[in-house]
Amino acid sequence: MACAKDQRTLLLPHANSEEAAQYSGCTMHVAKHLLEVCAHLHDQEKLPLLSRKKSEIVTAHAQWDLADVRGQIAAKRALEVAAAGGHNLLFCGPPGTGKTMLAQRLPALLPPLRDEEMLEIASIYSVAGRGQSLLRGRPFRQPHHTASAVALAGGGSQPRPGEISLAHHGVLFLDELPEFSRTVLEVLREPLEYGEILIARANAQVQYPARFQLVAAMNPCPCGHAGDTRVQCRCKPEQIRRYRDRLSGPLLDRIDMHVIVPALPQGEVLSPMAAGESSQTVRERVCAARERQWQRQAKNNTALGTREIEQHCTLNEEQRELMARAMEKLGLSARAYHRVLKVARTIADLASSESIQTGHLREALSYRNMDRGGI
Repeated sequence: MACAKDQRTLLLPHANSEEAAQYSGCTMHVAKHLLEVCAHLHDQEKLPLLSRKKSEIVTAHAQWDLADVRGQIAAKRALEVAAAGGHNLLFCGPPGTGKTMLAQRLPALLPPLRDEEMLEIASIYSVAGRGQSLLRGRPFRQPHHTASAVALAGGGSQPRPGEISLAHHGVLFLDELPEFSRTVLEVLREPLEYGEILIARANAQVQYPARFQLVAAMNPCPCGHAGDTRVQCRCKPEQIRRYRDRLSGPLLDRIDMHVIVPALPQGEVLSPMAAGESSQTVRERVCAARERQWQRQAKNNTALGTREIEQHCTLNEEQRELMARAMEKLGLSARAYHRVLKVARTIADLASSESIQTGHLREALSYRNMDRGGI
């Protein structure tokens, strides 16, 4: 990218040719050893030009189809909204309700990678020593809840990117969110806000990009059955409170959408599975909504700054009164208020609406379940 900006020629090792071939912004030559470089610089023997190789695979995890998820119409709608705007999403519900299946199907709903995104991802994976596993679609990273802060953020004596950077321009899925240590979860706050992570060491500081889309899943209580109509919850109120308090307010503020995934009625579980919308069908709507965003503001709605929110998420008097009541009732912070507006703007884009309607705003507010003091 620096070579393209300065209009220079790039010489690079042959081992990195596959990942570099995804980019067409500058002239590139490849060499297998330094003697070839010396001969090239002295005009004795020119290095071969690296030709552009367009990726053939553009849809990540296409084998995970949304049509395979039984029921959960409301959760599927939330997943579509999250995909359309790049919003962070938290699923909460009893075990076996499809939370993990839904999260795994998000990458297949996302638009193809743009050239610059593909190059950034290839650069990160090269630094991490994973260049040979060049990605053709958006990354999907799913670290275990026992992962350390270093594994998530990156670091080490010779700093390497962590899971949040490996998920750059893709999806970071954290299953059993409250089971992660508080220290690990607080690492997420900086990249969720700024799209990058700064790793400080005694002798140096390293900054890695980390503009990922967070999808998390959790049970409503330690036993997993609070609010479950099938199984009685065994947890005491104090146990449930302590369990949910593992997620700090600032972290929940940065998660745009909190969605209930209830247990399916027994009749729906036992009956033949009705045909649902495929990932491809939903993806077409997502891509159309994202195209509207890029034409309007040259970025996804989730990346809108405060001034851009004021410009593109305007409300009428009735809607401002609705938001004022919601802030008082739900105790929304200023950050959560702005995130509701961005989600409402995405819902409007999915509806091909030039402005945010009251119905769009009400739907966006319905995705702030954790602000109500619990699910």
